[in-house]
Amino acid sequence: MTGLAGSRLTGRSGAIGVARMLVVCAAIGAAIPGVQMSEASAAPPFGTYVALGDSWAADASLSQPTDEFVVPGCAQSRDNYAKQLAAALAVPLFRDATCGGATTAHMTAPQRTLLGVNPPQFDRLTLSTDLVTLEIGGNDAGLAAMVPRCVTVDPAVSPCRNARVATGVDQMSDNIAAAASKVAAVIDGIRARSPQARILLLDYLDGVGTGPGCFPVIPISDVDANWLGTKLIELNAMLARVARVAGVEFVDSYSTSAGHDACQAPGTRWVEGLIPFSTDPVGPAVPFHPNQLGADHQAGSLLAALGR
Repeated sequence: MTGLAGSRLTGRSGAIGVARMLVVCAAIGAAIPGVQMSEASAAPPFGTYVALGDSWAADASLSQPTDEFVVPGCAQSRDNYAKQLAAALAVPLFRDATCGGATTAHMTAPQRTLLGVNPPQFDRLTLSTDLVTLEIGGNDAGLAAMVPRCVTVDPAVSPCRNARVATGVDQMSDNIAAAASKVAAVIDGIRARSPQARILLLDYLDGVGTGPGCFPVIPISDVDANWLGTKLIELNAMLARVARVAGVEFVDSYSTSAGHDACQAPGTRWVEGLIPFSTDPVGPAVPFHPNQLGADHQAGSLLAALGR
């Protein structure tokens, strides 16, 4: 056996020799940038990560729900994008406050679900929180609640657009515009509680597209399908504007999800349609919500935004 471990240095001179070599090695390590960078890269980039948002942030699931962080009524998935991000970043302290049905009001107020009460989502924020992801606004605008109301047995009628567009005024567009100040207030609230946090505001996946629908697979008329797709684009554009004005990072997962809407075949679609069953993962699903493929895509979008 050769080398330091096998030289069997003994006595005072041997001990001094070993000590000198250790000092030299330490000095070399301190002088070589590559060594310092290697040590730094081993440390997690963030110490405390908090995920905030609604059902699309929770990746609402009926087949793989978890109550690790929230009450069962939030339908939070055990493999949503926030949990994937926390694992990929090896964050020491992670809290997932996301909950199905959440609005901006539930950042500071408790949310009552059919299976328990989720505390105000901001309760998870601390002064040490240095990473926050946020996906919110769809419920404030009322767009999420509108989708099931578009279902019809007659492809010639448009119950959604007809109910929201009167005398040339699109009420949904007004709702989306009004939600902007609420989302901006959420960002202000995060900064007040976690001033050191890097904030990433995420948009919504392409769930319906902007072309003709796929009646009767999804029993929504072409007119309403196009209207919903247009309103989703408006919602995401509003979020992008809020992020720009507030000076936080906007993560676009919409444009990169084109061709994966609910009308596509199993394995291709990232958002489920009306039938409450998914192949990704196999099991019951929440209609008109992201499946696991959608969650994976949003996790990848966030990692890319963080340079990972």
